[in-house]
Amino acid sequence: MKRGKRYQDSAKLVEPNKLYEAKEAIEIIEKMPKAKFDETVELHVKLGVDSKHADQQVRGTVVLPHGTGKTLRVLVFAKGDKAKEAEAAGADYVGAEELVPKIEKENWFDYDVIVATPDMMGVIGRLGKVLGPKGLMPNPKSGTVTMDVTKAVSEIKSGKVEYRLDKTNIIHLGFGKVSFGAEKLVENYNTIIDAIIKAKPAATKGQYIKSVAISTTMGPGLFINQK
Repeated sequence: MKRGKRYQDSAKLVEPNKLYEAKEAIEIIEKMPKAKFDETVELHVKLGVDSKHADQQVRGTVVLPHGTGKTLRVLVFAKGDKAKEAEAAGADYVGAEELVPKIEKENWFDYDVIVATPDMMGVIGRLGKVLGPKGLMPNPKSGTVTMDVTKAVSEIKSGKVEYRLDKTNIIHLGFGKVSFGAEKLVENYNTIIDAIIKAKPAATKGQYIKSVAISTTMGPGLFINQK
């Protein structure tokens, strides 16, 4: 695969097979030639677990101190006072059963996260086949099925991210923008890594964190010395 000049110039700053300290790696990313947009800085963590086993799942949420640089659009499924509460908290869309056909038939996906009160899960269950593949199903583990819709919406808006294993036992997520600068990116990085370490399943045997790499959306990866 032929890479563009910007990627090749960026790759020249990266030493092959070197393990960087997180701060050093982020400082190198800052020096890379800039894209035409503010690139996301991505984290890729390979874990020594087997996601096929329920007792080795790694999944959770964490609020990044400096957010992600992206304002997420929140849809809340709620009724009555909880619907009013969601609107007051800054939810972008609030509704109930009437949203089901809009999502099913009109392919309406102008939102990034769905929050629901527990009593609405029967309604949302009908949308499982549509929302599931897009990773949009609310889940108690990620704090998106809750009666405290104010807290849920506020945290999502202020930079809450969900981390979860993919089928190859790797966690991928964005933890900020290149424009944040090294100091804020390092704080975000440390926050998410600490959360992943604390989420280590009791059933894990051997080395938990196999490898950690960071990259920009369009740039080469740098491997981190994560003990």
